[in-house]
Amino acid sequence: MTVAAAPIGVFDSGIGGLSVLQALRHELPHEHFVYLADSGNAPYGERGDAFVQARTHAIAQYLRERHGIKALVIACNTATAAAVESLRMAMPDLPLIGVEPAIKPAALSSQTHQVGVMATRGTVESRRFHKLLQEHGQGVQFQVQACDGLARAIEQSALQAPAAADGETSEIEALCARYTKALGHFGLKTGEMDTLVLGCTHYIFIKDELRALLGPDVQLIDTGAPVARQTRRLLAQAGHLRAEPGEAAALAGAEQIQLMTTGSLPALQAAAARWLALPASCCASVAVPDLTAPVAL
Repeated sequence: MTVAAAPIGVFDSGIGGLSVLQALRHELPHEHFVYLADSGNAPYGERGDAFVQARTHAIAQYLRERHGIKALVIACNTATAAAVESLRMAMPDLPLIGVEPAIKPAALSSQTHQVGVMATRGTVESRRFHKLLQEHGQGVQFQVQACDGLARAIEQSALQAPAAADGETSEIEALCARYTKALGHFGLKTGEMDTLVLGCTHYIFIKDELRALLGPDVQLIDTGAPVARQTRRLLAQAGHLRAEPGEAAALAGAEQIQLMTTGSLPALQAAAARWLALPASCCASVAVPDLTAPVAL
């Protein structure tokens, strides 16, 4: 297999990275993808850096050895913050694309210069996140909220039917209400936040709940599309973009995608069907062993 024909690896602590995979498939419709959800160890945002680093390195090694990936998208803000630098040192020949809260785009687009950020505790307490705020936050007031339990609630919701309009508040709605209230006032007036950064890849799947709380005027910013464009740029620069399939192959459904999980297979299958319209046959359970050697930091 040529490098161009190899798949792109994508991984997250769980199903949240499917939002990034969705953007990647839109930007790179001819590529093949291998997605791994480390749901057996989720959520990363409430784990320590050492654990997240070890799992990130183990998964990268697994995807290289078992699937021959040509690039790896770390579709997890927490894993990017904790491990992308050490992984680049360990695998300098593998193109790596991480995800980070969209601090710079939010700072540039906010008209009130007041921006809210929702993210996991692991992300908001990381040095990488604070560096982002220092580099791109001049002239803008950022209100940051660690959203404990929200990513886990979104993971669990994959197996649940959409909430009925019976007046009962779901766990996700209750958490969204709590965390947006803790951030402060949203709106277009002076002193109000007109922008909310979704600093976890899970959160784009609850944009409707957030929109119901914040109203139509507050902009919600996630990182899926920019990450997909950066992946295209890196592969194009290396000459490793997959060639467009011929008409016959395209009509035969030549796109290939494989989804794997270290946790609940039914949950991944439900999420794939609900959010990506993919069949259960795309999904499989896997075991990713921990590395025997310690991660070199």
